[in-house]
Amino acid sequence: MEHNSSLPGYVREKLAELDLELSEGDITQKGYEKKRAKLLQPFLKKPEGDKVKSTPPPPYYNVKDANNSNSHGNINNDGVILSSEGYSYVTEVPSLSSSQQRHSKKIDYHQPSSVNASSTPQSGNVGVPGYENMRPQGGAVGDPGYQNTREPSGFQNQQSSNNSQHRQRRTQRKVTHNEKRYHSEVRQEAVQQALAALKGRPKPSLPMPSKRTSVLNRSPGCNDELDSSTDDESIPEETISPDKEYNYPRDHISNSILPPEPIIKPPIRESSMGPHQHSRSEVKQNQMPNHKYTLSNSAPERRPPQNLPPIPISDASSTDSPPIAYKRDNDFSDKAYKQKQLNAPDITQFNNAHRAADRVTRYVNVTQNELNETDANGKWKVSAKIQQLLNTLKRPKRRPLPEFYEDNDIELEIAANTKDPNAPKPEGSTMTPVHGEQLSIPAGLPRTLECALQRYGTNSFKSPMATVLDPNGKITTTLTYGKLLSRAQKIAYALSTKIFSKGPEQVTLKPGDRVALVYPNNDPLSFITAWYGCMFRGLVPLPIELPLSSSDTPPQQVGFLLSSCGITVALTSEACLKGLPKSTTTGEIAKLKGWPRLQWFVTEHLPKPPKEFNVGNLRVDDSSAAYIEYTTDKEGSVMGVTVTRAAMINHCRALTMACHYTEGETIVCVLDFKREVGLWHSVLTSVLNGMHVIFIPYALMKLRPSSWMQLITKHRASCCLVKSRDLHWGLLATKDHKDISLSSLRMLLVADGANPWSLSSCDQFLSVFQAKGLRSDAICPCASSSEVFTVSLRRPGRGSCGFSPSATGRGVLSMAALSHGVVRVDSEDSLTSLTLQDCGQVMPAAQMVVVRSEGAPVLCKTDQVGEICVTSGSTSASYFGLDGMTNSTFKVQPLLEEFEQPKDGNGTVNIICKPIGEDFYVRSGLLGFLGPGGLVFVCGSRDGLMTVTGRKHNADDIIATVLAVEPMRFIYRGRIAVFSIKVLRDERVCVIAEQRPDCSEEESFQWMSRVLQAVDSIHQVGIYCLALVPPNHLPKTPLGGIHLCEARRRFLEGSLHPANVLMCPHTCVTNLPKPRELHQGVQTAAKLSSSGCGITDTGVGPASVMVGNLVQGNRLAEAHGRDVGLAEDCERKPQLITGVLRWRANTSPDHIIFTLLNSKGAIAKTLTCSELHKRAEKIAALLQERGRIESGDHVALIFPPGLDLLCAFYGCLYLGAIPITIRPPHPQNLNTTLPTVRMIVDVSKSGIVLSIQPIIKLLKSREAATSIDPKTWPPILDIDDNPKRKYGGIATVSFDSSAYLDFSVSTCGRLSGVNITHRSLSSLCASLKLACELYPSRHVALCLDPYCGLGFVMWTLIGVYSGHHSILIAPYEVEANPSLWLSTLSQHRVRDTFCSYGVIELCTKALSNSIPSLKQRNIDLRCVRTCVVVAEERPRVQLTQQFCKLFQALGLNTRCVSTSFGCRVNPAICVQGASSAESAQVYVDMRALRNNRVALVERGAPNSLCVIESGKLLPGVKVIIANPDTKGHCGDSHLGEIWVQAPHNANGYFTIYGDETDYNDHFNAKLVTGATSELYARTGYLGFLRRTECSQAASLLDETTPSVASRDSDTESLNSISQLQLNFSNVSLGGNSEHSLIGGAATSNDQELHDAVYVVGAVDEVISLRGMNYHPIDIENSVMRCHKKIAECAVFTWTNLLVVVVELDGNESEALDLVPLVTNTVLEDHQLIVGVVVVVDPGVVPINSRGEKQRMHLRDGFLADQLDPIYVAYNM
Repeated sequence: MEHNSSLPGYVREKLAELDLELSEGDITQKGYEKKRAKLLQPFLKKPEGDKVKSTPPPPYYNVKDANNSNSHGNINNDGVILSSEGYSYVTEVPSLSSSQQRHSKKIDYHQPSSVNASSTPQSGNVGVPGYENMRPQGGAVGDPGYQNTREPSGFQNQQSSNNSQHRQRRTQRKVTHNEKRYHSEVRQEAVQQALAALKGRPKPSLPMPSKRTSVLNRSPGCNDELDSSTDDESIPEETISPDKEYNYPRDHISNSILPPEPIIKPPIRESSMGPHQHSRSEVKQNQMPNHKYTLSNSAPERRPPQNLPPIPISDASSTDSPPIAYKRDNDFSDKAYKQKQLNAPDITQFNNAHRAADRVTRYVNVTQNELNETDANGKWKVSAKIQQLLNTLKRPKRRPLPEFYEDNDIELEIAANTKDPNAPKPEGSTMTPVHGEQLSIPAGLPRTLECALQRYGTNSFKSPMATVLDPNGKITTTLTYGKLLSRAQKIAYALSTKIFSKGPEQVTLKPGDRVALVYPNNDPLSFITAWYGCMFRGLVPLPIELPLSSSDTPPQQVGFLLSSCGITVALTSEACLKGLPKSTTTGEIAKLKGWPRLQWFVTEHLPKPPKEFNVGNLRVDDSSAAYIEYTTDKEGSVMGVTVTRAAMINHCRALTMACHYTEGETIVCVLDFKREVGLWHSVLTSVLNGMHVIFIPYALMKLRPSSWMQLITKHRASCCLVKSRDLHWGLLATKDHKDISLSSLRMLLVADGANPWSLSSCDQFLSVFQAKGLRSDAICPCASSSEVFTVSLRRPGRGSCGFSPSATGRGVLSMAALSHGVVRVDSEDSLTSLTLQDCGQVMPAAQMVVVRSEGAPVLCKTDQVGEICVTSGSTSASYFGLDGMTNSTFKVQPLLEEFEQPKDGNGTVNIICKPIGEDFYVRSGLLGFLGPGGLVFVCGSRDGLMTVTGRKHNADDIIATVLAVEPMRFIYRGRIAVFSIKVLRDERVCVIAEQRPDCSEEESFQWMSRVLQAVDSIHQVGIYCLALVPPNHLPKTPLGGIHLCEARRRFLEGSLHPANVLMCPHTCVTNLPKPRELHQGVQTAAKLSSSGCGITDTGVGPASVMVGNLVQGNRLAEAHGRDVGLAEDCERKPQLITGVLRWRANTSPDHIIFTLLNSKGAIAKTLTCSELHKRAEKIAALLQERGRIESGDHVALIFPPGLDLLCAFYGCLYLGAIPITIRPPHPQNLNTTLPTVRMIVDVSKSGIVLSIQPIIKLLKSREAATSIDPKTWPPILDIDDNPKRKYGGIATVSFDSSAYLDFSVSTCGRLSGVNITHRSLSSLCASLKLACELYPSRHVALCLDPYCGLGFVMWTLIGVYSGHHSILIAPYEVEANPSLWLSTLSQHRVRDTFCSYGVIELCTKALSNSIPSLKQRNIDLRCVRTCVVVAEERPRVQLTQQFCKLFQALGLNTRCVSTSFGCRVNPAICVQGASSAESAQVYVDMRALRNNRVALVERGAPNSLCVIESGKLLPGVKVIIANPDTKGHCGDSHLGEIWVQAPHNANGYFTIYGDETDYNDHFNAKLVTGATSELYARTGYLGFLRRTECSQAASLLDETTPSVASRDSDTESLNSISQLQLNFSNVSLGGNSEHSLIGGAATSNDQELHDAVYVVGAVDEVISLRGMNYHPIDIENSVMRCHKKIAECAVFTWTNLLVVVVELDGNESEALDLVPLVTNTVLEDHQLIVGVVVVVDPGVVPINSRGEKQRMHLRDGFLADQLDPIYVAYNM
């Protein structure tokens, strides 16, 4: 390569600039190589042996000037301004001399002091522009801190020697508009000292979030969304050159051009930490999750979504119980964990290979080897992280939780806004209004703006009015006053004659009509001509920003403003019209979302008006509107501020007087000319005074930030309009300083002088440019707002204004006092001080007061911060169309507090508030106070104010602190948004920053933890959410600043896509409700009863509770189903189910009893009574002959849902054997489903397995052998084998012998088998037959799993018992054909159907868009009378309602859908009968439920929960509600465990151990109060009873008789009806209280009452946190609602932390959006803090065959690191 010294200077300069761009990530490696090759092309023929050497900097880079050395002090060339627009500008920053710098003792920091953005929309943009980020701690030229910057690999040899050169070679590079965000060295020093003070403390060990490798691969810089397109798309006037390749992440460039380094950095990097961080990194090394980070250059393959490896045995105890071995210290060992598992009350304690119970086939195949590895290593990763999190959370919080009991809204509000007794109080006297000087209008000033334009356009028509520069800095066009007048007249004439079509009407624009002005930011001349054309015509212009592409901020709010203003016409230029988004079909201007239909009028090339047209003829009233200016509030709503003509001209006159404007002056404008300060000075006041304005477009400021100073020098301009960011950029362009002279400048107006951080820019600018002729009295900060216009302005050349020449001020104030709204002077060396400069004095002819910002507008004390209000003839008049907001903002009467002493001298002093006068004041939105001499100090804005726990914080102060945290270059371009969101009745601070493209996870996390500490230390406020987004992902305003409102909106709706998130709810949320305190007696009782001892309790026991209920008149919770009765056919038929089948085979042999359908809806097989009987006999013979099975032996039946299962079951019963039905293993998922099958075979003591050939082959296959050795199975028989002999006769068994064993896995992961006797079986069938009115003529469709519970009973038993026709549909067939079940109901005209929630959900999701096609297929559901969802859980209200609403279009009667309820101890407790009334629903208070109380509320009430009854109690069933701990009888108002007494209860658990000590009272529980001798079975479900009225006022009989008689003509039906009538005639009252109604029905004259059973949730699943009980389903329902991409979720607890697992149905980049939303929602709805948020792929949450979530399996998988999560967030 060539010698650097042999290259020309300009090439060396360009090379240095390129190196710098690459090192700071402003250009990709590819772009760097391309540009570098282009530069070196002419010099490539030089000999290649030469090496690149560093050279001393050329002389023209040395900015030290001997003449100016005294005024400059030491100039250290190290500064970078990082902007919001995808560019950076790097150059030297001269520091202040020691005499002018507050903290001169810190020599090493040479950034300009920070100028921090106020969040108000005053800065010329809709939202809040971005802060500019400064270089990190720089210093002298040889500063080693710069050497960490990544250089391209080819330049390694010159890196160290060229560092100083790079810093000196700061040429003019692109700079962007990023308002007011610079580093304050004061704040930087404060932050460093604060963090240093924290170093001595033990550092909290924060658990790092876990990311999947593929998410890590996705660099933060990846711009994969439309809204993150390159920045220049938002500037239509700029062209993008093809080689402008910036902002692509390094790891997304093709591998061939990357330096040889791994794509994925390991999450923990020692080298990236400082020495004080080693202790933390050592802690973390063993705590990373077991993710395998690949270091290859190829991205890892994403695993299929359905994956969950086998799971070790987890405890099946209540989820909230902490593990026994979980000590407070970090005693976390394998042995302890296993010990805890052995103690868990699980009745199936098997080894890991056998523990993977009943799950849908959603798990990955893992070999036993891998499983064991995971158990050994992976399990502890997550657990250790959670322990780490718990240890961190043990730190004392800032203040303790307040002591209160009820969590109602008022209490939460009080807790959120606590009053600090030690807070400083204002001590000054009440302020008096401050008056500006009298307005003196200079002689000869035109009366109106129209008159001014006509005068200057006629008398001095060649005088320039406006000049605009092109993006290259050349003057392209100048608009003279003559041209302006003629063009404005053309526009006025065209607008008066042009006919616009408004719908069918043809309309012309009349004076007073409103029009929109849509012009780009680089075309002020067209804008000004259109503006004055509207003025001449009397129209009211509303300037708005250019609607660009979809990458822009959604402009719906602007569209709302246009609609409310009635705007139908928009004026624009020809070039702008071409750039507007077009419709793809018609080519016309596309209608923007939310906008009215606009007609576009081009204001160029218009004809000359006729001579008789005179614009002076139009007389417009001074009180009419002149124009409307848009503004935004804190929430992002856009409002139109109406300005009258009188106010407009008065304001121009006041500005003329305050700024001493004279005719012919030249003024340079860098501001937005469409609104606020730019509009008032450069478009209005300039014309009134006949001045010349030079406009500098934003595009030029990005390229040449010093262009405005060069223009002042060239044109000898006397005034200039800038923002503090322009001063800052000007400081950085040191190369251009030598030619600049500012001696002509008499006024440098700083438009954002109200920003607290503008002080340092003004000071530094003055110190540097005083030598260039800048006068100190020329810098004029001003404060302004859209409502008040100019609030105050420091007068130029202050001596001539009647004020003293020294009338400038600054104050060093305590930020702690300001947070309480009080002004207190602080010492200069304080870390928490804020230095403010004044914004000048009140405007001429104005009066100003400061009133309290909250509550009534009472005058503030002199040392109190409040909202500045102004009255004058020059303020806005109203918000257009918003009368209420207008009254509260524009019609404020300040009140004076007076104290009235009581007449007798005693008693309390009364405070009386009286208005200070008749004048109405206008609120400015600025917060501040008045200093001595009438100086105005502004310390924030109302929109940027965040009130957290009663203290006020300014967003800009927090921004400055965050930007000062090392490394400061971490924040990309200094782009950062700070806002607050309301969660749990208090505001929470959120910080969103753009991170550098190349930072690692560890670096991000370290920086985030430093930010938390710095903000906490300096502001005493916690950050609730700290999020990092990829570069250029924060939404922008049209001028490139950060659109704060839009960023906040995206954050709240979950579309911001952050790259890193850290939530800190544990440390920020201090107003959680305190739990209800338990009485000591109740606790004692609970402990004693759980240990099995008698209750000897001194406090309130169950008996006292029962007495209390009786005394208060509360009904004890007890309900009965109706009597079963003895119908004639019951007496005639044998009771054993085997006898019933034989009887049916004899009496109706050809009656088809079962039909099986395939996935196409066609009949696959049918079975008549005799066929079933014969096949059962054959199978019995086979079992006896081949299997040597005798009566009482256990037989495992492994069959798919179908007719073989039925035949095998009855074959076993014929033999007297005891069948156990088992779901077959899934062929694609043998490793997880086969161990479950084997476990049930072993636990049930099955001596033989009966199955079909395909399943037998599967059990013996090579794939199955990896899990279970085929040789270890019991003998396996094929059902199709033929026995040699015929079976003799049906075995006779007793009623109390076992009929079958029912095995299933609970949602808590507990496998249990219950023993069902023949008596229970017969009673159950009789009860179901009576309730559901099942007779041989009925057709019943079943879409259920036939393996356990009511599903098994409906599929196998009840059809034989009742003789009805069962149409069987296997649920897996519905997965293949979602419409199968519904088309079957329609085709067979089925009246009664039973299904599961899985089927309902599948139909709802899969068929939601298919209703029209189903109608075309003539699917009609009007025939359905009852649709019962078989469930063992709380009815899913929302899903049922969605299903009903969707299929109502096909004729489904919404009243026919209901839920049944059964459980392990009784498969069917409640079932909605064929003629039962509609299910009753109630709304209960969720907060009461948490404390085991039932409080009914109205629908829509806050915290209400809709609960539907679980069907009607079956005949013969009695239910009570009991306290699960004390076993006392509960009242109606209590939530308790449902206990059931019925002839068809199961007969006890069946286990291989026979040890049922933990569960032996499940089947023979007794109350300790009331009827203590009765036996009940405990369901394990919590619920309550309510006596409810049915929906119709008729008795059950009135509805039943005609419907049954008309539908069924067989004798069984009529006999049954007569029996029904007999039963109802014998209804008698009885029970514990006079209200108890045994039969559940009253006489037909009364409203029918019945006792509804409401199931709330399983006892084992209750989550106990903070002393209150929560049901997972409630939390999950809240989480499901919080974001549309959440497909499923589940919650559980681990060591008292709430863990939420959410399935993301979307791109992995959206995973982190869910973390804040989940945390916010659970906190708001349930007052619970989420400890861990786990984002996983769809299908990871395990669901059993009944559609119930298996939360314990999920918990085990999470703790064993088997979920492969996309992201795991540990909330602090």
